[in-house]
Amino acid sequence: HLVESGGGLVQAGGSLRLSCAASGRTSSLLTMAWLRQAPGKEREFVAATSRTGAFTTYADSAKGRFTISRSNTKNTVYLQMNSLKPEDTARYYCAADPVNRWDSVDYKDWGQGTQVTVSS
Repeated sequence: HLVESGGGLVQAGGSLRLSCAASGRTSSLLTMAWLRQAPGKEREFVAATSRTGAFTTYADSAKGRFTISRSNTKNTVYLQMNSLKPEDTARYYCAADPVNRWDSVDYKDWGQGTQVTVSS
């Protein structure tokens, strides 16, 4: 069970920090990721972190602006988003999988998502 929080409305250039709390399964056993979906578009990968957090990967659109991190003691994964752009507007989803899906969109478990809106 994954629950996202931290979305909202922000001006271009601003920052948001998304959180995803995992329950029902030890998060340290899971590869975790953030994906997003804008209206009329397909769901796309944003960032992923390995089980220990030692390895991360990002979509080109997120590199240099977003940072994914995790706390296995808190069963939580974060997405720090800086220098936000209007094109970052989307519903952001937390996803998890015991198999390393890395930059795929085919994760097993999904949260309900949190809306991020960036105004110009």
